[in-house]
Amino acid sequence: MTTECAPATSHAGGRPGARERVLSAAYELFSRWGIRDVGVNEVIHRSQVAKATFYRHFPSKDDLVLAFLDRREQQWTRGLIEAGARRRGSTPEERLLAVFDVFDDWFRHPDFDACTFINVLLEMGWQHPLGRASIRCLENVRIVVRTLAEEADLRDCDGFARSWHILMKGSIISAAEGDPHAARRAQTMARCLIEQHR
Repeated sequence: MTTECAPATSHAGGRPGARERVLSAAYELFSRWGIRDVGVNEVIHRSQVAKATFYRHFPSKDDLVLAFLDRREQQWTRGLIEAGARRRGSTPEERLLAVFDVFDDWFRHPDFDACTFINVLLEMGWQHPLGRASIRCLENVRIVVRTLAEEADLRDCDGFARSWHILMKGSIISAAEGDPHAARRAQTMARCLIEQHR
């Protein structure tokens, strides 16, 4: 989902500062079109900043993408997945299963844009610095799952989190393929996984 947080910096009159405008524009463009297909000039045009201003805040496109990934992690991993699961579930196991309730809503949203971290990893490759940054972001998703598993007193929480993450990633791909029930299917398998790790 491409919802934006309130801008961190703004000028008098409430207009976001240049850095925030660039990052907001990049967030929307990269989420929708990917990294390679969006040029710096398009971000500059969309954010209405001067080229010199852009490069003062982001010396390279890679720096901008890293900032985009950081924001995505805050908004998607922390804001949508972790906070959404904790809000919807009253027990640790319910919170784990609620991940797929959050996904079900996300998959049905008109702005559904699949997983940015997977997209960037596949687009740039695991050896590229941006690919490695995406792998770290994916690992942080697993840490959220592992924490929930630990709270639920499950066995082999690391192995559980890796298997659970496969269900998460698989459901995202299935939803991108057009399966409207992908999250529900994954949730059914997730219940079995919980039973295996009790």
